[in-house]
Amino acid sequence: MNSIRKYSLLLSLYLAQSIPMSFFSTVLPVIMRMEKYSLESIGYIQLIKLPWILKFLWAPMVDRNGTTNQHFKKWIIASELFYAVVIISIGFFNLSTEFSTIVVLMIIAFVASATQDIASDALAIRLLKKEERSLGNSMQSAGSFLGTLCGSGVLLVLYSLVGWTNIMFLLAGFVLLAIMPLLWVKKQQKPAPSEKVKPITFLDIFRFFSQKGMGRRIILLVLFYSGLIGALTMLKPYMVDLGYSIKEIGFMSGIFGTACGALSALGAGFILKKTGNKKGGRYFATFNLVPMLFFLWYSTTAAAGWMIYVGIALLWSAYAMSSVFIYTISMNAVRQGREGTDFTIQIVLTHLSSLIIAVMSGKITDIIGYTGLFAGELMLGILVLVLFGFLFHEITGRQEHETEQEN
Repeated sequence: MNSIRKYSLLLSLYLAQSIPMSFFSTVLPVIMRMEKYSLESIGYIQLIKLPWILKFLWAPMVDRNGTTNQHFKKWIIASELFYAVVIISIGFFNLSTEFSTIVVLMIIAFVASATQDIASDALAIRLLKKEERSLGNSMQSAGSFLGTLCGSGVLLVLYSLVGWTNIMFLLAGFVLLAIMPLLWVKKQQKPAPSEKVKPITFLDIFRFFSQKGMGRRIILLVLFYSGLIGALTMLKPYMVDLGYSIKEIGFMSGIFGTACGALSALGAGFILKKTGNKKGGRYFATFNLVPMLFFLWYSTTAAAGWMIYVGIALLWSAYAMSSVFIYTISMNAVRQGREGTDFTIQIVLTHLSSLIIAVMSGKITDIIGYTGLFAGELMLGILVLVLFGFLFHEITGRQEHETEQEN
């Protein structure tokens, strides 16, 4: 498979999983704030993403017997079909009177989406050569941000026009359409088993952490997004409190913001390819301070209304570039035959820390206000930048696949 097809496939797969996820994650906080729920309650709704924190537990099952790309292709298709069925079923419930049932179904949908993500990550690692990974992760991140653009922007606006049930049908259609490029992944001959690669077991989850330098890597993964997540979580409630309507929020954050993120993700891949991971990561850690400085200033002055577009662009761009950096260094630290598991463990660490910050951000903002939140996020960002040189360590835990022979 040539590079263009690889990049197109990754763009499509991550688009398929992120459109429904971003819609569910976005529409609920906005609707809840408009219904006068507390910021603390809105923070807690982020717990619907819990399957993405726990997915490392079944990642070895997805990796087991994963000696061919076809193995992961089957997992992706099965997961996405189930994902679409659950989304369609959600459309038959009333958002106002059957909220609890919808939340349970959303969690089930997120289990399917998380499973697809494990298989997609493993397939991406197998398909991409080492020199293709920075640009490949740009496509992965861009697909996620474009999915967020559709899910939290376009579809959030459409929701007010076509209603809950029709939106669910549209989401399911996006999921099914976006997996079509998997047809490019051709069936291959199953390679002979390698004596050096033992079959994966559940204990491999724990063995992953025994690699040299892993302690510093864990701290870096946990902290790297910390200066951005609270602001991202509270951005839409903040805009509601500033007086913006659901349509304005859908465009400003969901469309404009994520479009900036998608473009920045593409640029980040070229930066990492040119500068290397360490220098590029330091650049991104420095840039992460800029949106917090902006919002700290914006929340304490009578700035012109249009200036919030600058803050939104900075926030989403910083998050996108950080994502490409994290994905790229995580791909370099996986072991052969454990690609999905090892990559998932690392990304779960970032999700877990982000979830904790997201849940806490509502309560913190209720206590000290938005300005206090932005100041705290800025301090976390400075901490990451100061510690970056010590924490960054390239881990090469994988044995290279002969990708060209497999593709």
